[in-house]
Amino acid sequence: MVNSQASGVPSAPRSCAGCGGKIADRFLLFSMERYWHTRCLKCSCCQAQLGDIGTTCYSKGGMILCRSDYIRLFGHSGACSACGQSIPANEMVMRAQGNVYHLKCFSCATCRNRLMPGDRFHYINGTIFCEHDRPGAALLSSHLPPLQSSSVLTDQKVC
Repeated sequence: MVNSQASGVPSAPRSCAGCGGKIADRFLLFSMERYWHTRCLKCSCCQAQLGDIGTTCYSKGGMILCRSDYIRLFGHSGACSACGQSIPANEMVMRAQGNVYHLKCFSCATCRNRLMPGDRFHYINGTIFCEHDRPGAALLSSHLPPLQSSSVLTDQKVC
């Protein structure tokens, strides 16, 4: 994203990619090979004016995003943390500990069963386990009363 100041040399007025209106302002933005009023280049999610919050913006799946919304939606790389493949902008995802996964990739490392929204799981050293396959679960259940075993490793819920 480039913030430009109109020079003293008159030129043909540019059209804003956001509102379609003519840009007669002193400052304009150039992003994604198009010109924008500073007020029109906004994050598709949070509506923040991108020229006010930094010098970069992100585009994926027809959306224009600020850095924090891009990371929130697609992770740091825009790729699935399990398979490494790109995640399309219109695809639903699962999240755990700041990582983003394809729905099909969010599965138990032991039994390979897919975890669904609402399923309890354990996230241990970057690996996902279903409630039944948590490492040490058999040891915990044979040595501790049932109420204590659930507090040893933190359970998480898929949102």
